[in-house]
Amino acid sequence: MLVILGFAMIIVFMTLIMTKRLSPILALILVPTIFGLFAGAGLGIGEMVMDAIASMSSTAALLLFAIIYFGIMIDVGLFDKLVEFILKVAGNDPVKVVLGTALLTGAVSLDGDGSTTFIVVTAAMLPIYQRLEMSPIVLTCVAGLINGTLNIVPWGGPTARASSALQIDANEIFAPMVPSLIAGLLVCLIFAYLLGISERRRLTKNGVAWIEGRGSNPRKDLVGAAAGSSAHGATAGASATGTATSNGTTTGGHGDGIGTAASATGSDGSALDSDSAYDTASDSGSDSESGSGTGLTNTALDPNRATLRPKLFWFNLGLTVAVMVLLIADILPLPYLFMIASVIALMVNFPKMKDQQAELASHATAIISVVAMVMAAGVLTGIMSGTGMVDAMAEWLVEVIPNSMGPYMAVITGLLSIPMTFFMSNDAFYFGILPVLTETAAHFGISAADMARASITGQPVHMQSPLVPAILLLVSLSGVELGDHHKKVLWRALIVALVMLAVGVAIGVIGIG
Repeated sequence: MLVILGFAMIIVFMTLIMTKRLSPILALILVPTIFGLFAGAGLGIGEMVMDAIASMSSTAALLLFAIIYFGIMIDVGLFDKLVEFILKVAGNDPVKVVLGTALLTGAVSLDGDGSTTFIVVTAAMLPIYQRLEMSPIVLTCVAGLINGTLNIVPWGGPTARASSALQIDANEIFAPMVPSLIAGLLVCLIFAYLLGISERRRLTKNGVAWIEGRGSNPRKDLVGAAAGSSAHGATAGASATGTATSNGTTTGGHGDGIGTAASATGSDGSALDSDSAYDTASDSGSDSESGSGTGLTNTALDPNRATLRPKLFWFNLGLTVAVMVLLIADILPLPYLFMIASVIALMVNFPKMKDQQAELASHATAIISVVAMVMAAGVLTGIMSGTGMVDAMAEWLVEVIPNSMGPYMAVITGLLSIPMTFFMSNDAFYFGILPVLTETAAHFGISAADMARASITGQPVHMQSPLVPAILLLVSLSGVELGDHHKKVLWRALIVALVMLAVGVAIGVIGIG
């Protein structure tokens, strides 16, 4: 019964968010609550949820203060020079911009922390997507793919968990998988290139003149998406404290921080897909004719925003480098590290209390949406674990594997890791399911190391799970609906995961008994 309820709950949840019948936050709370009551949780359901939320409180604190810190750094102009450099290298070509997104994500992902990666990538790249009127779903898709693929590094979560659960060295798991990792990254880069080609064709068809002489309705100037979307209600405020737009984002002097993604949304607040997004952009030619010519006006990197602190550039750069060093060194808990960094950044860049309050308030939209999503995810994980659904589903999967498939247990584990790490936490899979599968595989001569390597190949798909706080952060900062992100990324992530598994089998590091 619990097995049926567990799988039914997952199907209903995914259907509701992908068809946009419910927002992810509502679905994460409502669907598990209903199924949990059917599973007999009773009044104990509250304790299940609160235990899960308590375990996620440090993650919520990390995201909250990381958003504040990097939001401040964006507002004061730390990333402006980086964006200018990327624009200089990539020009106005969407293909180069998307490939640049992939390379930047890959470089930052090496720190092993998805949340930090997505904050930095959206800070640097989202204004460029806005400037070129590119779909932010392409950004989330490429960033999610690259980060998920690199999530198997030894200091990342899944490899460390597999190492701990099976009592083997993390490097013994990772080092033989480097060819698989390279193959996965190459597939990701191919997808990035094809997405860039798709965006170039769409923009040319819509008459966006980012390349001279192209498009049916060329324009002399290309302004940020806030101007291009103004006809649909994404009003760009000019006040120093920022104003709320109709789709829930915040724009204006302070509001052009990390939560601003006016280009990403239409009048109904839903993210626009790259196949249909910004169809109305070519109708806003009059807006662009009167633009400032910078291409970044009314975006997060507006060169005229009041929050710029050019004289403090080197201080802010040094502070950020220090934060990254401490993050990698793991000297302080990450939530506390970003708390201290945010306080220092606020006090130095905004000495007056009034300005500090305005700066904090300008990022409230992004903070509330991300932290609320993390807390809501706690409802799903708490009820699945507390009612025994996770254990029942795991036991059922082990039981249904026939003995004749024993020699292929490593391959089966790799295939199971794709859906199971998407629908349950890494902890539940690596500490609850992998040891059982590994014990069974041992009877067929398959080593624990082979099983561990197979188990990490599902990470490109796992990273897109609504149970992963980092991906919730990515879509929130980019102004993209989770369902739209899933439509674009899931099948691509599945291909990447299968390629990594196939390469591992082909080179013999994932054995067959």
